Amino acid sequence: MSLDRHRIVSTTAGDYLLTASDRFGEERLLIFPDAEHSYASFAKAAYRRARSLKGLGVCPGDYVGVLMANCLEYLELVWGAMFLGAVAVPMNARYKPRELAYVVQDAGLKVIVTSDLISEYADFGDLLTQALPGLAATGGDPDNAPELERVVMFGESAPRGFMGQAEFEAAGEGVDPDEVDALRVGIRVEQPAIMMYTSGTTANPKGCPLGHGLLVRNGVNMNRERYFLGKGEVFWAPLPMFHMSSILPFLCCIDAGAAMSSMTHVEAGLALEMLERDRAAVAFPAFPTITNEIISHPSFAGADLSNLRRINNVAPEEMLRRFQDAFPQAVQTGAYGLTEAGGVISYNHPDETLEERIETCGIPFPGIDVRISDPETLEEVDTGNRGEMWIRGYCVFDGYHNAPEKNAEAFHDGWFRTGDLCSVTEKGAICYHGRIKDMLKVGGENVAALEIESHLSTHPAVQLAQVVGRPDDRLQEVPVAFIELKPGAEATEEDIVGHCQGELASFKVPRAVYFVTEWPMSSTKVQKFRLLERLS
Repeated sequence: MSLDRHRIVSTTAGDYLLTASDRFGEERLLIFPDAEHSYASFAKAAYRRARSLKGLGVCPGDYVGVLMANCLEYLELVWGAMFLGAVAVPMNARYKPRELAYVVQDAGLKVIVTSDLISEYADFGDLLTQALPGLAATGGDPDNAPELERVVMFGESAPRGFMGQAEFEAAGEGVDPDEVDALRVGIRVEQPAIMMYTSGTTANPKGCPLGHGLLVRNGVNMNRERYFLGKGEVFWAPLPMFHMSSILPFLCCIDAGAAMSSMTHVEAGLALEMLERDRAAVAFPAFPTITNEIISHPSFAGADLSNLRRINNVAPEEMLRRFQDAFPQAVQTGAYGLTEAGGVISYNHPDETLEERIETCGIPFPGIDVRISDPETLEEVDTGNRGEMWIRGYCVFDGYHNAPEKNAEAFHDGWFRTGDLCSVTEKGAICYHGRIKDMLKVGGENVAALEIESHLSTHPAVQLAQVVGRPDDRLQEVPVAFIELKPGAEATEEDIVGHCQGELASFKVPRAVYFVTEWPMSSTKVQKFRLLERLS
């Protein structure tokens, strides 16, 4: 049965899944290296999680935190919460105790479900115990999180103060599935389904409630307008499930009867094995650190990736050209988006020219309007000129959680102000030029850090470059670069600076270069304020 590409789908995330389960049954939906779910088995598992959550007293409108490494249970719990009309809160596994405690309190979490599977970032039991003093003594309701009633630990054993997995599952035995259904059918598409927290690169994370209808429509648009998946195809999307770059591909797959392939930890060798084994049609590494690791791996040259027809990355232009060269059998496309607008509002179309796919982020989905405004006068600027990206339409959230002052700043006359420096082409495609706050002021000249980073990425030894502004008594601030070199490559500060001289205006040339092997990360973004701290 064919689906009308342009038909607007308005339903809840739970009903969206159940409709797909009826249609696709035993087709694979979620794949891990050593486990998988069909559509039918995933829907059944999500219902089981919903019954357990209800058995713990979770009600419509309650907030349920999920703090885990990527696993089958992660999305089971997210959909289980949504079946009840509760709000799932995927929690950043990179949080430190202070940040985690802030989110638990700010969201007013009633239940947290975590795992004894130690992620690449943290031991979650230890992290929660540090973040919530008194948890071990109270078994919930620590002093700094008065609304928290229970912390559940999946796995072999639960520390003192945590409910074990067996007890959690037993809590659902007395809950009739009809009770879950009664709650599910009462959910409105406008209600929040999940609350994602922004990455917190410069301040405390901000809660972004995203409605059922918004999520479903973005997933449908992703498939029908840009990715065109077929039933049974595999979409490799390994990013953390606390990020929209995992949630959106999953929603996209549900529309098509396709399967999302994920992994607990992103490891290049295993990634290549999965891409080859499952004959993935689409790869969604999205961020250059992952793609660089894959193409630098010794197994890359011999891997059979002939089935791969599409790869998505967000990176400077020269790096995107490099990625396209590395995957000649696939079409390299990019994207523009942000959490506050449901993750992504535009992807490149595969029929665009290489230059269009390298230089722009594509045209917004139907139902989304954009405009470029002068960030100071708030007046709309002419096509092709740079300014602040404003968005309106079905994709925009209703406002930050518990942040009326921030909301007053973020919305203007029905438009959401993104804080991104962008332009729009005559065709309506979005060009991203960096964050407005990421602009450097060098002796009175505005300099986009992204422009310098893009040029640095053309150096043959550079794997990844990040530029920040160092305070300067004479010029206000000057650019300095942090550089990660490719494996086995060598370069000096003089090499990097020399690569810029004569190619960039003198005031844009980095005044210093620092070489790094690891980056301070939020979820998927480099925390530039942490780089600045290294200069002090």
